[in-house]
Amino acid sequence: MKNRIKVERAEKDLSQADLAGRIGVSRQTINSIETGRYVPSTILALKLAQVFEKTVNEIFQLEETD
Repeated sequence: MKNRIKVERAEKDLSQADLAGRIGVSRQTINSIETGRYVPSTILALKLAQVFEKTVNEIFQLEETD
């Protein structure tokens, strides 16, 4: 799953720690989501969408499979 979290953070001038604090997770969790090592729960994805004022689909995209 691809995501635009790093781009969205930059647009809002938020560090990983700032974003983590807003949604109640660790900075390491944000890093893991950004790098694709962790797929967030639905609740976490909705919280991220709320912070960025975007839909979940605008932030996360399924990768093409053959």
